[in-house]
Amino acid sequence: MKKNFKIINNFLINLPTPSNISYWWNFGSILGVCLLVQLISGIFLSMHYTPSINNAFYSLIHITRDVNFGWMTRVIHANGASMFFFFMFIHTGRGIYYGSFFKKKVWISGTLIMLTLMATAFLGYVLPWGQMSFWGATVITNLLSAIPYLGNTLVSWIWGGFSVENPTLNRFFSFHFILPFILCLMIMFHLIFLHEKGSSNPLGLKNKIDKISFHPYFTIKDLYGFMLVFIMFLFINFKTPFLLNDPENFTPANPMVTPPHIQPEWYFLFAYAILRSIPNKLGGVLALFMSIIIILTLPFTMNLKFKSSSMYLVKKILFLIFCSTFMLLTWIGAKPVEPPFILIGQILTVIYFSYFLVNPFLYKITK
Repeated sequence: MKKNFKIINNFLINLPTPSNISYWWNFGSILGVCLLVQLISGIFLSMHYTPSINNAFYSLIHITRDVNFGWMTRVIHANGASMFFFFMFIHTGRGIYYGSFFKKKVWISGTLIMLTLMATAFLGYVLPWGQMSFWGATVITNLLSAIPYLGNTLVSWIWGGFSVENPTLNRFFSFHFILPFILCLMIMFHLIFLHEKGSSNPLGLKNKIDKISFHPYFTIKDLYGFMLVFIMFLFINFKTPFLLNDPENFTPANPMVTPPHIQPEWYFLFAYAILRSIPNKLGGVLALFMSIIIILTLPFTMNLKFKSSSMYLVKKILFLIFCSTFMLLTWIGAKPVEPPFILIGQILTVIYFSYFLVNPFLYKITK
């Protein structure tokens, strides 16, 4: 018992933390709260959800209309996913800008957490069994057919048949329930790796002297961040609860009617835009995965005197271009596959990947 208290003390109270870390470092703890919200709301939803193609859509209507505060639980879970990704993108962007990727084990574990979270969100998006859920699952799982030799067999194995049907929905529900707990384990390792050498700082210096205890200085800072997020989250849930939902998903899944424009949730749109920009199917699938995996190259390709981009004017400009490209790709992903959006998407895809190819060579010019 004494040993357990010592571990908690070292993790949350007397953890040596750089005194100059800013509010950009709050998003790690905010993501922990997001995970907790998703776990609790998801468990309550699973008590009333029916993983059957005949009843899934109507079980959500039952939850919304008949279950006490079911509407709130559903809205919290749906918007909580968007909140989770929004803060995860900020957290990752902060890591890229301030050079957090130099802590290799932390960066690699964080990237794996991001990939697991994306898989969990995709599986969860299929569960309402609306039009966009069904067709989104059909399109995304069909991408695996681009894999030479094994593609078609792999797709049939995932579907559990010859199309997206009841076995698909059942296994998606099972994995959507299991993956968050695996995510918790991965986050524990992420935190252990982080606390081996401590947090980075805005200056990007190896400063082992100017450190203070985590509590009370940064717990107060985190609580302030939690309050702001809580207010923003409540405003979205009570004022515009379905703002981020696709209208097509309020119609039951119908394999005989294809929506005019199939698109995933907003947090996948940047990767979807990259996928659409490549004319070749296999090339598009590889580009889709590389859009996330490519951040793993940063710890091995960068070699700077100062970790933070704030010390390099050219790198700051490049980072702003990268962030703008990411947002524009998200916008393009929501547009129809027609001119001029195809060409714009291709240009933005080249700029997106160029950031990771050009950046490593800049230190020779700017150091």
